[in-house]
Amino acid sequence: MVAGSFTDPHGSPNGPTFGDRAPDAYSVLLMGAGAAALVRRRRNPFVVLALTVALTLVELVDDSRPAPLTMSVVVALCTVAARTDRPTTWRVGLATMTVLTATAMVFGPTPWYAQENLGIFAWTGMAAAAGDAVRSRRAFVDAIRERAERAERTREEEARRRVAEERLRIARDLHDVVAHHIALVNVQAGVAAHLMEKRPDQAKEALAHVREAGRSALDELRATVGLLRQSDDPEAPTEPAPGLAVLDGLLDSFRKAGLPVALARADGDKPLPAAVDLAAYRIVQEALTNVRKHAGPDAEAEVSVVRVGRTVEITVLDNGPPATAPAPAPTGGHGLLGMRERVGALGGTLTAAPRYGGGFRVQAILPAAPRTGEGEDT
Repeated sequence: MVAGSFTDPHGSPNGPTFGDRAPDAYSVLLMGAGAAALVRRRRNPFVVLALTVALTLVELVDDSRPAPLTMSVVVALCTVAARTDRPTTWRVGLATMTVLTATAMVFGPTPWYAQENLGIFAWTGMAAAAGDAVRSRRAFVDAIRERAERAERTREEEARRRVAEERLRIARDLHDVVAHHIALVNVQAGVAAHLMEKRPDQAKEALAHVREAGRSALDELRATVGLLRQSDDPEAPTEPAPGLAVLDGLLDSFRKAGLPVALARADGDKPLPAAVDLAAYRIVQEALTNVRKHAGPDAEAEVSVVRVGRTVEITVLDNGPPATAPAPAPTGGHGLLGMRERVGALGGTLTAAPRYGGGFRVQAILPAAPRTGEGEDT
């Protein structure tokens, strides 16, 4: 502003001149007030804009004092535009341009169409446009930053969800393996202790079953723990995951433990998805383990695997104690909970309830085909 006050746009026929005129003390005071007001333009942008506009109007009305205070209005208006919304920017900008330009045209020493008057209009318009551009740029950067932060939070939440699901899956597998084999070991060890003195041959056979069950449990636990310890992608398993293809071997292990099990299958030759096949195997394993633990020494079990349309039905029945018998005390087991979680994760249904007249019934209905978007090896 001080430099502009020494410039005379009409100082000579050849163009503007510099130094032919100088501002007086009053003009310097006005310019100092306008510059001082800009110090608080970020805290009170509208107040500063009003103050600078008032000082500029004083300068325009008293045209004998060359003091280009319009530049203070330009800075104040740009700040207002950068810190408010677009409709407010246009309203305030148009009002400022109209008031200053009209005042210069009416009270200025030059004709109303002089370039100085048009310059006031242009400078204030550019100030409003520049402030709006700054505000838009800041809003764009903030939106990008917010999306990035939201995407990061989403990735972290997804990672935590996957970790929780994997921990739950591992817990279910470990429970199924340990509960099944330990139940068999417990039964066979009891049989061996009972027959050790009277029938040593049968006791040795029971101990052999104990050793076999223990070895199977250790092998499955070793495979699971080995996968957990691998820091990179796990290697391919050395043997396939258990499924209905090895159901006969599972039932033989229960028969050796003293639980008569009958099997009825009508599931055809079509293979099931890997996840469904494993879930069906684990459901039969856990249900028979519960029968061996809770149904009594004289219990018998029936297992049926039936394929109906696009579903496969797994049913495990036993003829344990009547439903009127007192229920066993809760032991904090997770067998039924684990079965429900497996079936629910696949989109199936599970019912587990006492049978009329005695015994227990577990039935799971699982999809025989992968759900939309899932592959056969899910």
